[in-house]
Amino acid sequence: MAKEFILKTDWPLAETDKGTLRGYYFDGVYRFLGVPYAEAARFEQPHETGSWEGIRDALDFGLICPDPSAGQAHKPHGEVQVPHRFWPAGENCQNLNIFTGTLDPDAKRAVMVWLHGGGYMGGSAIEIQYYDGDHLAKDKDVVCVTVNHRLNVLGFLDVSSYGPQYENSVNAGMADLVEALRWVKRNIASFGGDPDNVTIFGQSGGGGKVAALEQIPAAAGLFQKAIVMSGSIPDDDGLVLNTIDGRTVAETIMEELGSLDHDFDVLLSAPEIILENATNRALNRLRSQGFKIGWGPQKNGWYEGYIGYHEVSEHQKSIPTIFGTELCEFGFIPIRDLNAVPEEERPAIIKERFGEENGTKLIELYRKAYPGVNILNSLALDVMFRPTTKDMLRKRAASCEAPTYNYIMTLEFPIDGGKRAWHCADIGFAFGNALETPIYNIPGGVTEHVQEQFLNAFVSFAKTGDPNHAALPEWRPCTKDELVTMIFDKEADARVNFDDELLELYARIAPKFEMNFPGMENDPKRWLY
Repeated sequence: MAKEFILKTDWPLAETDKGTLRGYYFDGVYRFLGVPYAEAARFEQPHETGSWEGIRDALDFGLICPDPSAGQAHKPHGEVQVPHRFWPAGENCQNLNIFTGTLDPDAKRAVMVWLHGGGYMGGSAIEIQYYDGDHLAKDKDVVCVTVNHRLNVLGFLDVSSYGPQYENSVNAGMADLVEALRWVKRNIASFGGDPDNVTIFGQSGGGGKVAALEQIPAAAGLFQKAIVMSGSIPDDDGLVLNTIDGRTVAETIMEELGSLDHDFDVLLSAPEIILENATNRALNRLRSQGFKIGWGPQKNGWYEGYIGYHEVSEHQKSIPTIFGTELCEFGFIPIRDLNAVPEEERPAIIKERFGEENGTKLIELYRKAYPGVNILNSLALDVMFRPTTKDMLRKRAASCEAPTYNYIMTLEFPIDGGKRAWHCADIGFAFGNALETPIYNIPGGVTEHVQEQFLNAFVSFAKTGDPNHAALPEWRPCTKDELVTMIFDKEADARVNFDDELLELYARIAPKFEMNFPGMENDPKRWLY
């Protein structure tokens, strides 16, 4: 049966503070796409867009931020687990997409603003097919907003020494997100949303952006709740760590652009693709000299820093927050089908890697923490996000009056005989899109049940600040002494301080996981002059 689609010259329309937008209606959802929320000169802070006359179409997704790795790291791979979309890129990428079931300004529906992953280097609001907010809008009465913003060299290069207008260039990408939230505050009522009930949520780099926004005073009052999914990214993590000053990085890029006398105008005038290629070459040069260079927010007078290492901002203290991770995240296990290995042979594999004594203890603690989970998954214990997430949980529980919740997804998916939740595995459930992706379809109604428990927790939290609902066991907030973790598997289960001993042992016996940007091949040099 055909789904209802409506697009007329004068409907559906929505009024914003800058002019009238025309979207379209499809299968119970109004979509307004590629809506500009800000504009900015290169490396400068964003500001509101100008107004327009007449009706402006919002029918197409907007440009995404250029990514220097797009031609290499973004070759199709892993699409079965995380299906991607690729889209035209451009520097003027400050746009957002709105999915809503009503245009009634008095509806006051909860608003969920999605911040995409990809570190602070790549990704987009539409990169992964799960990101569409139709189900949230149609089935859960939520207004969903997804946001594009500046990334990598365009969003996080520190050129503050070149003039006062660049003072916060190292956080320009985050300033875009603040401006997007200001746009939502001013305009979301026209799309049926409540500007005073906004939840920001994001995964991986998007989760890091959520956590960072909680530490940005300029964002105070623009959102009331937050969800950080696999996004506890410390200031000293390889994704954001810099061991070299911004001016040296900028001058090295200028040299790659052909300006050996370091003419700053070259940085301002280089076409996007030329700038991205030159930046890639410059970073390869500097990293070969031993410097660590990452993209991401840096603590200054505007951003108060990662809460694991710095004081909790005043506005964060009143923001209810959920932090979550996956069982395996980025862990690699050199065995394709773990469940095909006979149970009696599994301990020997673990002991071969960690030794008899440590391996025996690891097996004991893993079984205690994750009963019923194949012990071979201990070879991929999450040591990137789980320990730093626990640091953030304890810091918030001791400092905030607002509740702090925690979860881990441990669900097994039907890949190669059974694969436990990996980095990104919870996104499909968070949007209610799990059944539309092949690998989420677990027989016996498992997918539907897990999605009901997980998605409804997010929606309940967005609406009320409390993730509890009728289909979920009681989910209590964390305290400084009790870290309560909701385990999302075939059946959800809440546990307290359940993996402390396990992680303490693993930290002693396993190599430290380091997340760094992948090295990329140099593109052919393209001189500007």
